[in-house]
Amino acid sequence: MKKLGGLLLILTACMHFAVAQQPFAYENKVYQPQIKTVICANSNKEQSLPVILLNSGEQIDFSFDDLDGGSKNYWYTIEHCTSDWKSSRLSPLDYLNSYADDRIVDYEYSSNTLQKFTHYSLRFPNQQIAPKLTGNYLLKVYLDGNIQNAVVSQRFYVVENLVNAGIEIVPSSQVPLRSTNQKINFTIFHTIPIQNPYTDIKAVLMQNGISQTAITNTKPTFVRQGAIVYNDLLSNDFPGGNEFRKFDIRSIRYKGEHVQEILRDTALNVFLFADGGSNSRYASVYDENGNFFIRNQDGRDQNTDSDYAHVLFTLSAKPPAGKGDVYVAGRFNDYAINAENKMTFDAGRNRFYTSIFLKQGVYDYKYFWKDAETGKVNDIFFEGSFFETDNTYQVFVYYRKPGGRWDELIGYTNVSNKRR
Repeated sequence: MKKLGGLLLILTACMHFAVAQQPFAYENKVYQPQIKTVICANSNKEQSLPVILLNSGEQIDFSFDDLDGGSKNYWYTIEHCTSDWKSSRLSPLDYLNSYADDRIVDYEYSSNTLQKFTHYSLRFPNQQIAPKLTGNYLLKVYLDGNIQNAVVSQRFYVVENLVNAGIEIVPSSQVPLRSTNQKINFTIFHTIPIQNPYTDIKAVLMQNGISQTAITNTKPTFVRQGAIVYNDLLSNDFPGGNEFRKFDIRSIRYKGEHVQEILRDTALNVFLFADGGSNSRYASVYDENGNFFIRNQDGRDQNTDSDYAHVLFTLSAKPPAGKGDVYVAGRFNDYAINAENKMTFDAGRNRFYTSIFLKQGVYDYKYFWKDAETGKVNDIFFEGSFFETDNTYQVFVYYRKPGGRWDELIGYTNVSNKRR
């Protein structure tokens, strides 16, 4: 009888999925302004990419803060997606070994902070939500059981490593780019039967886990027995960029790295030292390849004792020729280019300013230019690009069987071009 009841719940949820108008975008996104500090990672390593092995016991750690405080009725579900992040149009019965949705029941109130908030956390797969297929997934968080009341969406990956990817990082094959770009050659080694590698296999290549700059390889350069090779001379070139800038606000009593001043009143205000353009030289400094880590040297609990501060960024640089805008970005905001991290230009001082509300911790960041005419975004104008820069690269290998209805994630490899 219990099994029948569970089946009816899933069938009811399937009907709800079919008729409800989905408000969610298939990307990492926050839909409510009071939601801050969204973290989604493999629980085995803090701030790792949210990639887990199917049926391995590995889990995703997901959390966020609600600055409204109090307690709210947050629900979550997951949806299977294609390799290019669209709905797979599968029923939850096809990809779940569980119920279709559940409440987030773990939350804690902030303590000893000027900014009051509630910290919500979730670890899955669990007894309520467990995927049974590999592939791309979208985690959806919504309010009061109403999936149209979107709160947060986050991408994550479930993989079964049926293939291995060997990766080689070399200077660009294009002579003008050899000092600035890193070229990624890789080979997919397999023992499983693949009928047509040119159509059945899709590889996605990322730098530092940044989906906005991912390269999708639709066809391999050539195929040999047990190997699919991607080493075309003009493909898979990434600007090396420069090492990330960083600042440390683990303490509000003492000034950490790159902190000029801390003012405490009804709210915390942190003034960073002004940054200059670093596009003419390689900055040989240790960074976290864009990551951030919530830390607190003034309290006991990182999640609930860490306060929020208005962090003032200053960039002393002239804008490029042409119209456009400057933004501050890193993994702390999923490299989003929006009004929240847009900078204002002071022509009299040749400086850009912006203030972002951030939780105590250690942060990597860069300055990005968005061209108003082309819409293109890059960090090269202010940061520069160098082959020597330390970056991590990820290869995701997808397989769709002939006649198959979904993309399987059959391989994942993560490497760095330097030993850390």
